[in-house]
Formats: sequence, structure tokens, C-alpha cells
Amino acid sequence: MSADAPTQTTLGVAGVGAYVPRLYLPASAYREAWGKGGAPGVERVAVADADEDTLTMATEAGRRALRAAGVDAGDIDHLALATTTPPNDEEECAVRLASLLGVDPSVPTRQFGGSTRAGAVALAATSEATQNVGDGASSPRLVVVADSPRGAPESDEAAGAGAGAAALVIAEDGPLAIDAVGEFGDPAPGTRFRRYGSAETESIGVTQYERDAYTRAVAGAVEALGIDTTELNPDAVALTAPDGKLPYRAAGALGVEPARIAAGTVVSRTGDTGVAGPFLGLAAALDSESDTAGDASSGESPASSVLLVGYGGGAGATALALGTEATDADSAASSVVPVEAVLGGDVELSYAEALRRRGTITGGEPAGGGAYVSVPTWKRTIPQRHRLVAGACKECEALAFPPEGACADCGSLAGYDDVTLPGTGTVEAATAIGQGGAPPEFVEQQQRAGSFPVAVVAFDGPGGEGGEADDRTVSAPAQVVHSPAGTPAIGDRVEAVTRRIYEQEGVVRYGFKVVPTAARR
Repeated sequence: MSADAPTQTTLGVAGVGAYVPRLYLPASAYREAWGKGGAPGVERVAVADADEDTLTMATEAGRRALRAAGVDAGDIDHLALATTTPPNDEEECAVRLASLLGVDPSVPTRQFGGSTRAGAVALAATSEATQNVGDGASSPRLVVVADSPRGAPESDEAAGAGAGAAALVIAEDGPLAIDAVGEFGDPAPGTRFRRYGSAETESIGVTQYERDAYTRAVAGAVEALGIDTTELNPDAVALTAPDGKLPYRAAGALGVEPARIAAGTVVSRTGDTGVAGPFLGLAAALDSESDTAGDASSGESPASSVLLVGYGGGAGATALALGTEATDADSAASSVVPVEAVLGGDVELSYAEALRRRGTITGGEPAGGGAYVSVPTWKRTIPQRHRLVAGACKECEALAFPPEGACADCGSLAGYDDVTLPGTGTVEAATAIGQGGAPPEFVEQQQRAGSFPVAVVAFDGPGGEGGEADDRTVSAPAQVVHSPAGTPAIGDRVEAVTRRIYEQEGVVRYGFKVVPTAARR
């Protein structure tokens, strides 16, 4: 075979990022509201904030995975996104994600959906791809999964519905190799579905039928791996988990101890996170000594082998066997996969507050007024809103944000060089937009989340916060999220996060807001 012929590369997980919203609803609140048990084995569910959705969560998880792996977004050569709950049913969500992360526009993007096993399918498709690598090296790839399922308010699906996202950097010779992929499908209609035009997940509610469909599909996919589970002997099994009991129903069929499933299961703390569920479990298993610990007790060593299975109602499953080849302490240490994740929320909501945050009991934007910004105009400012791209004056190097017009420092019209800000800064001024005081485009957010602070932030120059010394700053206004003291104080340090700004003409505008550094997770 010639040196330029296609070569099958061995890919593995080189970094993991995971994000779960910091808001949560305890299961007891649902039981008190509806007078019934709710989702089995779920102690609380994560609730996306009013300005969060699957795209913002995917962005946060993706950034965390890139940092964990020590990979720059510009080096990614393939991006896959999986979700059953995209912001719009028809739109290039993966392309938006690439822009928010800073992935090159020429990089292939793939979007997977239609089933809660879509995340496992995306990972399998990415791992099975071949590439022409004449020099024996390949660029890293990024797989991101995010979901925020919903159900009718009184349903068991709603009682267990959570929210979360995870991301994997896949690279040649990644510490956790993807050893095998297996798939299985056996029609079982009615086990989990969402009707055309509906936002609510349903099932026909025949418990034994659903259990049998789940167990048969999961076990079939694992059998298709061609690896005996006693030989595989995974440290953790990460399964799609609609509730806290169903994954354990598969333990016998898979030939694994329930403790292995517990090591890769976080549904009791997050609720049903759809396509993200197995990947959040993987994050927990790989970083079990941190706050990512799953339903099992923490303090165990990170898993060196994981069986990940995505299941989709209908019913099909995709299984992946992941493992290291460590044989001694030294090689085991070098095989640890870096993880950046926090899976536990810290802001408890009442049941009514959770309904408001989800938009279940609020109105929409009032007609007329507002600071209208056309979509084409917004499009021109996407580099600033998505990635904090400022301009450095070609004459004096002073920063401008956005980079337009004459330089405020020297008056030059020579133009600007693009520079990307690190996203950290200092509050220069702040106030709060009280109830009823929001512009029309922000009224729905205020109905769902209440009053919100806004600040003028002096953002650090491109060499700040860990880079080379750079005392340049540039000021810009921003909403403040999750400020523990309400309105932040002048001098407080903040960091940029991606959120929904508002929706107009049916188009969601995404951009940056800031969170106090002290509250950053």
C-alpha cells in the first residue's frame, strides 16, 4: 500500500466536557403539585434557564471539552451535533454551534436527531470515518450532544424531564480508544415518541412492553459488538436513562453488576437528558472523584473501560466499547481522560418557578416597540456576539468593540485588525431592569426569569487572563446571569457565556452575556 493511500486511524476520547444548568427542581415539588410519584429513581431534574436552550448548552459543553483536551477550536476538522430538541425543527443548528465555538467555516458539520440514540450514532459515525493521512497524523474531531426534553405537565415524562449537554474531543491515539461499535433495531412502536408538531415526549404507558423493548434493544446492540461482556468487564456502563430504574433492568441481560451501571448513571441528579444521558454518565465515570460523581458513591478511581449505549424509542440502540490498554500504574496514569464538568445544580426552584423558566405559563413579546435589529444587521455582528472578536487599531493598537468607524483613541480611519478577547472583564457600571421595565423583546425573558442585571464591562485585551501582559481593555454592555448578590458591584470580575439574547421574527439571536467569576462553575 502506498504512503498516500487512505489509512484507518485509531481514534479515542482525548477530552470530555459536560454542562448541566445550575437550576433544578426537586422531585418532591412535582409530587406535591400533582399528588403522585413522578419519575422512578429521579431525585431532581435540571431546568434550563429562560435564556438557555440546547444550542447554548452545547456551546458550553463544547468549550469545556476543548479546554480539557488542550485543543483549539480552530484545529477541529469535523463537528457533529446530536439533539432531539433543537431550537428549530429545521435549521442548521450545527453550523451555528461551529460559529459559537470558533470552528472554521470550511469544516464539515453533521447534525443527528430524531431519536435519543442520536448521540451514540453521532459518536459511532465520527469514530468510523476514515481519512487520508499521508503523514500519519489527523486533526481532532468534536462530538457534542445536548437535549432538553419536555412532557405534558401532569405526565411522568414531564416529571423526569431534565436538561444537559456533553462533548467529546476525538483524536488519534486518544487515551480512551473506541474499540467496537454494535447496533440493533427491533420495531417497538409507542415506547417513546413525539408527535409531529408537538414539543412533548409521550409513550403509550404499557410498562412491561417498554421494559422489554429497552432491554432487548440495548442487549442486542451490546451483543453486536462481538465482545463477551465478561471479557469486556467494563468499569462503568452508561445507558440512555428515561428514569432512574430502567437502566438497571438491563443489568442481567448485559451480564454486568448493577454497580457498573450506577458508575455511569447520573439521571437521579439531572433527570432525563435524552441524547446527553449516556455521555453525562461517561463524564461521571471518567471523573468519579470530582463533582461529576454519578449515582454510585464517589471516591473511586476514574473508569478505564466504559460501555456506552444510546437507546431510542421505537426501538433501536447503538453501543460503543471504550477502553484503555493500560497494564501498569504508569501507563494507567497517562491514560486518564481529562474532564471538565459540573453536573450538580445549586439553585433550587419551586414548581411554579420551574414552569415559568420553561415558558409553560408565560406570554410572549408584546406587539410594537422594541429595539428592532434586522436579521441581516445581526448577521454582520455575529463575530462580535458569538466569539467576542474586537478590533485593534492599525495605527495605535487601541481596541474597539465593535471594530468600526474612526479609532476613538487616535481618530485614525486606517481600519482594524481582528483580535479575539478572552471573555474576562471587570464591571464598570451596573443596574437592574425591574419587573415591567424591560424593552418588549426582553419581556418574555423577564416573565420567565424575573428582573435581571445589566452591566458595562471593561473586557480584558487579547493577552489578558493567563496570556502575555496586555493592559488594553474595551467596554461593552451585557446582561448578567446568576449574580449571587443580584446587581454586581463595580470592580467585580465577570466572564462571558453564550446565551439566547431574544427571539424576533421567529429567529433566535444568540450572543454573549456575563456571569460573575465567583459564580462560574
